[in-house]
This record gives sequence, C-alpha cells and structure tokens, in this order.
Amino acid sequence: MNSHLLEVSGFDAAGYAPVVDFQTWRVAMLNYIDELEPDQIDNFQCHQETDEVFVLLSGKCILFCAQVDDNNNILAINSWDMESNKTYNIKRGVYHTHTLSEDAKVLIVENRDTDDNNSPKIMIDDAIRSKLLKITAEKWL
Repeated sequence: MNSHLLEVSGFDAAGYAPVVDFQTWRVAMLNYIDELEPDQIDNFQCHQETDEVFVLLSGKCILFCAQVDDNNNILAINSWDMESNKTYNIKRGVYHTHTLSEDAKVLIVENRDTDDNNSPKIMIDDAIRSKLLKITAEKWL
C-alpha cells in the first residue's frame, strides 16, 4: 500500500489508544476496560480546552455528565445510552465519564493536545458510584 495515499489504523486491545494524530486533532478508539465498569469508575474528567466527540461503533456505552457547583461538588448526573452511528459532543468544561459493554468500540475525536494537564478530574465516592450503578442497571437491564 502507498502510505502517502492512505493510512489504515485499528485498535483491538482493552482501553484507549490514539489511532490518528494530525495537526491539531486526534482520532482515538476506546474499547471495554474493567476500570470503566460502573462499580470501578473513580472519577469524572473534563477537558478545559476542547469539546470531545464520541461515536458508538459497536456494543453499548452510557455517557455520564456531571453537573457541578463552583467547588466541583457533583450536584446531578445526566446520562445517555448511546445509539450507534450518532455523534455525541461533550462540550468543553463538562465533567464526564462512561461505561461500556464488553463488546463495545467507541470512536473519539478530540484535540491532539488533550491530556491530563488540561483535563482535571473529580474523584468520586461510593454514593456517586452507586448512582452510576443504578443508572446503568435501569438502562441495560
């Protein structure tokens, strides 16, 4: 194949991996990983400099967005059971996390420089984790 014409990438391991980086943007894949089971999630993260787009390719994924106060206390959690082949744009500054089924594949588009330096986290406690478990059970059972 002529690599100057086309680059083909994939990612089938557990977790997250960038598959294309170009100038200011990145395409990544997110696959099932144990740490995103609702009883294992330990934080919500936000990106201070960019929106982030998610597209469910296969399996199931629930996006969770936290409404927070000025002290980053979680006041409420909104959730979306993603539909395949639709774009979900998490706006800049919104705290979010997700849970995936074991067969899930999610495509992610974000700024290339998105990393822990511009993406603060809110650590969650058992009460919030219980809410995530309840939401997941209601949506998937």
